[in-house]
Amino acid sequence: MAVMTQSEIVGRVLRASTTGFDCGTRGSTIDERHVFGSFVKVPIADDRSMYAYGLIYAIRIEDDPLARELVMASIVDNTALLDQRENRMVPVEIGVINIGFQSGGMLMQALPPRPPLSLSEVQLCSGDEIYVFTQRFEFFRLVLSASEVPSDELLAAAVRYAAWAYPDQERYEFLVRCGRQLAGLLSHDLKRLTRVLALIKP
Repeated sequence: MAVMTQSEIVGRVLRASTTGFDCGTRGSTIDERHVFGSFVKVPIADDRSMYAYGLIYAIRIEDDPLARELVMASIVDNTALLDQRENRMVPVEIGVINIGFQSGGMLMQALPPRPPLSLSEVQLCSGDEIYVFTQRFEFFRLVLSASEVPSDELLAAAVRYAAWAYPDQERYEFLVRCGRQLAGLLSHDLKRLTRVLALIKP
């Protein structure tokens, strides 16, 4: 999995809270930007002096009347399928859990002080941004304690995704540090620890 090297637009905010938000885009735009465990950011101030950082934890493709008709049809023409996937405005909703924020040049791995505004652009974090953000692991606790997301799978996916932001010679050490952090957080639940580590292992 290649981490994007520059900011790319993932979608626009539909609804939000301090714990997370949903953003929307067109179905025909789904690509490598829309991946479970991706790191994203969104401005939470009009002057873009403050950003919230999050992880994609859900991607939902909504239906429409034509999609329902095509699903029920016994034979579906390929032209109709391509038209539905590429040309029609099939909505996609992307769920994001907040894991940190940046304000005044300071990066905090905690819930942001306020949610982003509706229709704010959600961007995929660059490899450099992910590298800087994952120098610390306080966000692990936020993910592991989140009841509304598949926390074990999400954290494992985020670690695997972030690993590709590291140079080859640093990647193994990064994964070792992640494992040590998890061991400390989940020392009381060895079954869960074993599961998360198994999900991270390539």
